Amino acid sequence: MCRWQKKHNPAPLRRKHNLRMIEAENNPKGAIIMENITYTRQGDYLIPDLTLPTEPELPLGRYALMHRDYLEQHKRVTYLNLLTQGRLNEHLYQTEQAALQRLELLTKQLSAEQGVTEELKEKAPMQWVGMMNNIRSQAEELILNELIYR
Repeated sequence: MCRWQKKHNPAPLRRKHNLRMIEAENNPKGAIIMENITYTRQGDYLIPDLTLPTEPELPLGRYALMHRDYLEQHKRVTYLNLLTQGRLNEHLYQTEQAALQRLELLTKQLSAEQGVTEELKEKAPMQWVGMMNNIRSQAEELILNELIYR
């Protein structure tokens, strides 16, 4: 036995593989209290057997994926909370739907403001396409700033 081991007695390892968590009577944050946690031994370590809750598969479009990337990179806590609560896909789907509705509404409003009509489409199609592309770009910029990168 070396001198270090004589001075410092390490804490004994627990032999139980099923540990019961302490239940709190007053739970203001609504945390999920787990009854039993099971562990798997890998070498000298006990690794908890944790899984994420299952989420329904929802079709995610361009804006949802952009919002997910933003949350993952810049709002890490929010991303992890949504992921562990099993609400990430639902949140992304709602963001996608809101972005698409807002895009349609803004496109109609901006085209009415700028005088882009079906009549212009028939008379000067190239000018109409250019103006509509411009309007769509303006609407997408607003959506990205208001919904996606917030």
